[in-house]
Amino acid sequence: MNAKPEIRSFFDQATYTITHLVSDPATGQAAVIDPVLDYDHRSGATSHASADRVLAAADESGLKIAWILETHAHADHLSAAPYLKSRTGAQVGIGEHIREVQRIFAPVFNLDDISGDGREFDRLFADGESFPLGRLQVEVLHTPGHTPACVSYRIGDAVFVGDTIFMPDYGTARTDFPGGSATTLYRSIQRLLSLPDDTRLFLCHDYKAPERDHYAWETTVADQRARNVHLRNGVGEQDFVTMREQRDATLPAPVLLLPSVQVNIRAGRLPEPEDNGTRYLKIPLTP
Repeated sequence: MNAKPEIRSFFDQATYTITHLVSDPATGQAAVIDPVLDYDHRSGATSHASADRVLAAADESGLKIAWILETHAHADHLSAAPYLKSRTGAQVGIGEHIREVQRIFAPVFNLDDISGDGREFDRLFADGESFPLGRLQVEVLHTPGHTPACVSYRIGDAVFVGDTIFMPDYGTARTDFPGGSATTLYRSIQRLLSLPDDTRLFLCHDYKAPERDHYAWETTVADQRARNVHLRNGVGEQDFVTMREQRDATLPAPVLLLPSVQVNIRAGRLPEPEDNGTRYLKIPLTP
């Protein structure tokens, strides 16, 4: 696992999301991790500008996109996986515990087109499973806590950790979504931090800590162990859980939570048009 993939990252400032284009330099086989569908919540308009940037970069470098990999069903942006699949023929993969997330959220939106068995995705990955990306191997690590379905992808010397952990000066992911657990997140992060010190960690989000003047999304295991403000070396499980649960109780819901989840548990597929030809998202109201 000491090979180095080529990595190009794309930052979407509207959602603070980073999409990664990862490729095997020997063969040009590539994967796109956590792609973003541009969505204007005020108007309901969507576009593929962010996804097209990734496609253009792949084309310029002569890469063939074979995989579209989701680290989890995101609550802060809509996935562009279906669009990328239509343009490349790539398979869409996610951790097998997406089934649990589907079962949690389908009733919330009264969705009758969600399978509950994950069939909306082309591939469901089990913990420890591996598959080829050219001459590289992708190892799947189940890293739940933020959601039950979160996975990290280890490719050579790099791990794409989704929302488990942020830059050391920002900390860790929230755990107050249905199925989330601060205890489970702590243990998942410890699993990541047991990897070699020089393992590169690539994040799905950066919200830029107040003292930092630039966005960042690459760190290392050693840096996280030494400096993470939530769980650097010496922070025990119970202290972390207490901190995380208290902090989560103060956080507002993500702006795009409701549109994102109902789309992303469908593997990014938008609802089918109704008889007037228009697609609609559902917003549950609380009396």
